[in-house]
Amino acid sequence: MGKRKSRKKAAAPKKKREKLETVFSCPFCNHENSVECHIDMKNMIGELACRICQESFSTAITALSEPIDIYSEWIDECERVNKLEEEGEEA
Repeated sequence: MGKRKSRKKAAAPKKKREKLETVFSCPFCNHENSVECHIDMKNMIGELACRICQESFSTAITALSEPIDIYSEWIDECERVNKLEEEGEEA
């Protein structure tokens, strides 16, 4: 005796991934949407540059890096430098 054929379940609809931002606010001049991110996967370098004040930042990236990761590193680096300057002024 043969088995009965089972019905295939309908495939669940795929969830749409929200796109992450690639344009950010500048921490130096406070202009909205003025910092653009460029990722060079060939050389594994991520670059941020402000169109208004010409401030820029570049860092080494991995294959999983996104523009928001590079921007976060820039903000962290700014905070670290500011903290070092404050400690230097206290001494």
